[in-house]
Amino acid sequence: MPAEHPTAEAADRQPGSLAALVGAAVDAVGLYFESVAVAGEPGHRTLQVVVDRAEGTAGLDLDELAAVAGAVSDALDAAGNHLPELGAEAYQLEVSSPGVSRPLTEPRHWRRNVGRMVSVPVGEREITGRLQAADETGVVLVPVRPGAKKGMPAKVGEPERHAYDRLGPGRVQVELSTGGSDASREQLDTEV
Repeated sequence: MPAEHPTAEAADRQPGSLAALVGAAVDAVGLYFESVAVAGEPGHRTLQVVVDRAEGTAGLDLDELAAVAGAVSDALDAAGNHLPELGAEAYQLEVSSPGVSRPLTEPRHWRRNVGRMVSVPVGEREITGRLQAADETGVVLVPVRPGAKKGMPAKVGEPERHAYDRLGPGRVQVELSTGGSDASREQLDTEV
């Protein structure tokens, strides 16, 4: 398995760094720069760029990822033959979005997932529920427990507000039907 060498997070844009160079290109496209990392062994490097939307629940489409790849490629070409953290070494560029495996740790992460089913530690317990709302101070979750027996409907609780300082890292639960970013306001207020 190739070694991974993280080079930057969005908050670590040191002037002259790979993160600053890539982050400026992503900003110019109008998306949120999450991270950049160099993976692989010498001679087989991959430059992994992760981008997202700053707000809203819509995902990114292939045209948007292609626009980011073009902007990053142009910025790297303009920087010359000796790139920060890469040198003159050949690399393959990969641009992606965080996906559902990213832990929900920042208010922006929570806002991006309103309408989805999530699991999160709250104090001593774990809550699984529909993320009804998220703002700068906390979230509103509608707890959902599986039915008592297979085939029985899920038990839906009353909405609960939780401050971020009480939440552990949340995880999006993949659903094979309803909910997600296409959830209607009615689905968010009730439950499927």
